[in-house]
Amino acid sequence: MPKPPRMRAAALTAVALLLSSLLAGCSDDDSGNDEDLTAQELDWKACPAPDQAQGGGGSPSPLPADGTWECATMKAPRDWDDPEGDTIGIDLIRVKSSGAENRRIGSLIFNFGGPGGSGVTTLPAFGDLYEKLRTRYDLVSFDPRGVGRSAPVLCEDDQQLDAYFQQDTTPDDTAEKTELVDSTKRFNAACEKNSGEMLPHVATTEAARDMDLMRQVLGDDKLHYFGISYGTELGGVYAHLFPKKVGRAVFDAVVDPTQNAEQGTLGQAEGFQLALDNFAADCTSQVEDCPIGDTAQDVKDRIAKLLKDLDRKPIEGIFPRQLTESAATNGILQALYSKDFWPYLTQGLEEAYDGNGMTLMLLSDSLNGRSDNGEYSNITAANISINCADDKPRYTPEYVEGKLPVFRSASPLFGEALAWSMLSCTDWAVEGAAEHPDVSAPGSAPILVVGNTGDPATPYEGAQKMAQALGKGVGVELTYKGQGHGAYDSKNKCVQDAVNGYLLDGRVPKAGTVCS
Repeated sequence: MPKPPRMRAAALTAVALLLSSLLAGCSDDDSGNDEDLTAQELDWKACPAPDQAQGGGGSPSPLPADGTWECATMKAPRDWDDPEGDTIGIDLIRVKSSGAENRRIGSLIFNFGGPGGSGVTTLPAFGDLYEKLRTRYDLVSFDPRGVGRSAPVLCEDDQQLDAYFQQDTTPDDTAEKTELVDSTKRFNAACEKNSGEMLPHVATTEAARDMDLMRQVLGDDKLHYFGISYGTELGGVYAHLFPKKVGRAVFDAVVDPTQNAEQGTLGQAEGFQLALDNFAADCTSQVEDCPIGDTAQDVKDRIAKLLKDLDRKPIEGIFPRQLTESAATNGILQALYSKDFWPYLTQGLEEAYDGNGMTLMLLSDSLNGRSDNGEYSNITAANISINCADDKPRYTPEYVEGKLPVFRSASPLFGEALAWSMLSCTDWAVEGAAEHPDVSAPGSAPILVVGNTGDPATPYEGAQKMAQALGKGVGVELTYKGQGHGAYDSKNKCVQDAVNGYLLDGRVPKAGTVCS
């Protein structure tokens, strides 16, 4: 199934997988809980190379100013309802503050989204972006429970995942619908068989409790936090559970906490269609001729025809796999996460029109966590497991089919595939927790909520909804008029000055500030 609608957008993680082969990992699960976990001391060591569940690659490269990456494993209860029961290991990574000790505020904890993205691999891939923040903070991230090396959820093997991502996700007849439903059932059954013990314990509320334990183990009175994409939902749940423990926090690329799974998926259909419109307009507005269409509408029409042709007859991708309609759709979605990827999308489309699907396949593989060696990270398994633990709704094939006109109207190109992705949790072994998360946080310190008007994966409207849901005097909204998923990583000076000013100096921007 295409992942973006259920992923709440792990763009930074996906970018890291595509553009970087650094990355890091730590250690395995523990069991038994005969100690006060808040008093545990972390054994920080040089980071080993990440394992395959984290995405593979080499150990992370140092940052300037003696920026050596260190890894450790924190013990946490497997089940927070039974805190004295068995424990699991939560993998952490950090780089110490580069500034004077008397200027150090504490640790700044990052979650880059997904759900299912490995923070242990993503933080060092983007460490340079946060060097200014390192002047007053230790930069810290982690693999949330079920992710990477933190008691990872495992479902299908690499060969099965290749088939899973090649399947037709826009079924045209009864046989194709049956195969899509059966494929989802097989995937979910594999998750239960291989990771049934963890599936009840990967919900966002439990990850938020892990973060509060992390705060205490790191020695901080307050949680200073930078959440991106799904990380904003995790941060909002934390603020709801522990409002008095919130320090300086920033939410970027904001999930709408008022929406259920269907509403969120429909919003992403609209968001990715907007991003496609912007991409097409940008290409055809260049001084040089756009190589993939004469007008913006022509660009979109040619893409629609390509996908229709691929549905009938795939083309050469990366041997032995072919570029199917589903793989091409995923590749296009991946490229729309960031304006920096638009040239790759132009190249990939131009090649595909000539019968070469390699670039679009590479983009699709990046979205799905597939390495060059054919091995997958566990991002898909973790993503579905966490979403299904969180989301109460379960949709039937008949319900989805009835919603297809609405989704096609939202996005003629992506709507149908995104609608069918709502089947992901239909036969899940664990009941979902709620229609949507509760992020109300009366008494919390201010939280800076940054929305991007051109965000395809977490549409801009979600920032206002999050700020309102956090509560009066808590959510402080800032708008960035830009493109891509997220705002801080755009390197827009206005956005970065506002975020840095709050995190470093405690200056809360005026609510309603607009950056362009």
